[in-house]
Amino acid sequence: MTADLEEQLRAVSLRVTRPRLAVLTALRDHPHVDTDTVIALVRADLPTVSHQAVYDVLRALTEAGLVRRIQPTGANARYEVRVGDNHHHVVCRSCGAIADVDCAVGHAPCLTASNDHGFVVDEAEVVYWGVCPDCSSRKPEGNT
Repeated sequence: MTADLEEQLRAVSLRVTRPRLAVLTALRDHPHVDTDTVIALVRADLPTVSHQAVYDVLRALTEAGLVRRIQPTGANARYEVRVGDNHHHVVCRSCGAIADVDCAVGHAPCLTASNDHGFVVDEAEVVYWGVCPDCSSRKPEGNT
């Protein structure tokens, strides 16, 4: 697996470094995590890595297109390595859990704008909001 990650970095002209590999591994194994979680996951392998190093790696990987930054309204930014397929997300209003949702209809950009105002649309971002199965199965406090 590490060889695949190294090839991904080289393909976008980024040097292969231990922090970059650690961040990509963390995001591959834990999609939709916030920066603090990425730092904790990376520090499990590289205890001396700084916060700033992880921020810099996330920025470089996002700019290179290897990582996608998502930020649902009212939530911290999250990161994932599933890129290039214009998928969407469903977010739990209660606990903040996020899951991937494949393209809404057809090929990218998945939706046709009612008025594109002359733009050449190549991507659509859709966030579905609701309550996840875990939260919806919990009984409200005070009810038995």
